[in-house]
Amino acid sequence: MLEFREITINDREWINSLLRKSDFMGCEYSFANNMAWRRMNNSLITRFEDFYIIKSEDDHNIYCTFPAGSGDYKLLFYELQKYSDYVNKTLIITGVTESSKLMIDKYSNWTYTMKLDEGNSDYIYLADDLINLKGKKYHKKRNHLSKINNYNWEFHPMTEKDFDECIAFSAETYNDKKGYDDHSSVVEQFAIHTFFTYFNEMELKGGVITIDGKVRAFTIGEKLSNNTLCVHIEKADAEINGLYPAINNEFVKYASGELKYVNREEDLGIEGLRQAKRSYFPVFMLDKYTLTINK
Repeated sequence: MLEFREITINDREWINSLLRKSDFMGCEYSFANNMAWRRMNNSLITRFEDFYIIKSEDDHNIYCTFPAGSGDYKLLFYELQKYSDYVNKTLIITGVTESSKLMIDKYSNWTYTMKLDEGNSDYIYLADDLINLKGKKYHKKRNHLSKINNYNWEFHPMTEKDFDECIAFSAETYNDKKGYDDHSSVVEQFAIHTFFTYFNEMELKGGVITIDGKVRAFTIGEKLSNNTLCVHIEKADAEINGLYPAINNEFVKYASGELKYVNREEDLGIEGLRQAKRSYFPVFMLDKYTLTINK
């Protein structure tokens, strides 16, 4: 029987080894994200052979992210169903892409109801687009970016010296929820603190913009797969015109290297986030589905 427990920093090596086997582009396939956002749904983890499983539960359902790793998928799906039957809850597989759905159809005997999880679909961009902002479609974005030059601003890669001031700046925005409920705002602050606490251990990259020597924007991300940079968190003073496009542009210049794509994660169904992410013209959406397994 599968046995689950809370994730810790000591799990990083084995989890990353299994994530690399799958090399998925979805933002949920990040140890740093799993560690930082574990309080959102009180998620727990386990290892089954060479598969990494992360799940959460409510009174009636088990929510399991499509597992990363490699091996006997038929046995994996059998074990997930056995656990679901044991706790007498409905099994729901989340984060399912077109390719992982093929694995379910091939190696399980499940029947299911499938629903597009639009708010959790990831926005995938070409790094070159975000760096160069070429062409007519980015005309407004280039104009917006140029507004930052009205300020005495400077970008630099994040170091430990920036942590305290970035945390303090994040706290300034705590009450500016704009679509977040109280729980998600609290969990976000926990996630931000986790990113900073384990910044070096998790091999994260960050960028900071100061204006007149004070932090007014920062972002944190990492290499997610063999071709994708993932941006985990981005904070900026919305009152400073051009600051959000500046931190986006400068961080991708600094952190993307040879990586082709940038995953700026999901919009969570929040209209303001959706408009902002669409304004950068993703090269494609990484659509994700939830599969409710019929008993």
